[in-house]
Amino acid sequence: MDEPANVSGSVAPSGLSSELLGYPADARVLIVNNDDFGMSHAINAAVIASIADGIAASCSLMVPCPGAPEAMGLLRRWPEIPFGIHLTLVCDTAHHRWGPVAARERLPSLLDGDGELFTPPRIPELLARARIEEVETEFRAQIDTAADAGLAPTHLDWHCLADGGRDDIFDLTVALAGEYGLAVRVWLEPGRRKLRPRGLPVTDHPFLDSFSLDIEGKRDRYAELLRELPAGLSEWAVHPGLGTAEARAIEPDGWRVRRSDYAFLTAPETRELLRREGIVVIDYRALQQVWSRIGAARP
Repeated sequence: MDEPANVSGSVAPSGLSSELLGYPADARVLIVNNDDFGMSHAINAAVIASIADGIAASCSLMVPCPGAPEAMGLLRRWPEIPFGIHLTLVCDTAHHRWGPVAARERLPSLLDGDGELFTPPRIPELLARARIEEVETEFRAQIDTAADAGLAPTHLDWHCLADGGRDDIFDLTVALAGEYGLAVRVWLEPGRRKLRPRGLPVTDHPFLDSFSLDIEGKRDRYAELLRELPAGLSEWAVHPGLGTAEARAIEPDGWRVRRSDYAFLTAPETRELLRREGIVVIDYRALQQVWSRIGAARP
């Protein structure tokens, strides 16, 4: 993981967030972040390997998930691994359940008729009914759980809800980041337009979610995307997994995405391609420095 150069908090002359982080205007800077850390043992093992032995630079922890205690133990064992909180209001499947961290009776608008978190097909229903004060209760519980475990995250992002899914959830998360001294993953143009005038670094280009790529020919597509990576700050949200029997039972379809991500992230030729292309891979610590300083300077 490369360290930034002279980090500044002013608006970059070119408008590129990579310059706010101290890189020259022509630098190609990439965040490679492993999402869904804590979902299961197969994902936890692949996330650690993809950082320790691959090109990934950081990860995002899903505090409510069954594998979260193991994941937090791994982060304590390897404190040099940067991680964010993957703020989680959605449970991926109906047969591999997890619930909220805060007490259910405090979160009625975030739960379905069975008292469970909503699944992805029902996200519109969740967003239509979620009360912002209950979202804040759950988000704080997830952040504080990691802090209580002796862990120090670098940023906040969202699971299955790009930029929070709602303007008020986005604004709440940015406010929480300011309070806790963290950065926020900001992917969509409305959020980027809102934060750029404040001198806060956000991605300069459309984000990549690895679940959007076809499995067939995926490694070649990844390589093509690296060769075409533009100057500025880009981010890839990748989802490595080992593809074990456990993983296949939990995600009958999704495990293939995770296994192919893991293969690409840990392949020696991937690291060599980054070197040849001169791409700088960073994590959210660089962004956190600027976010924290600007947040601390606000009245």
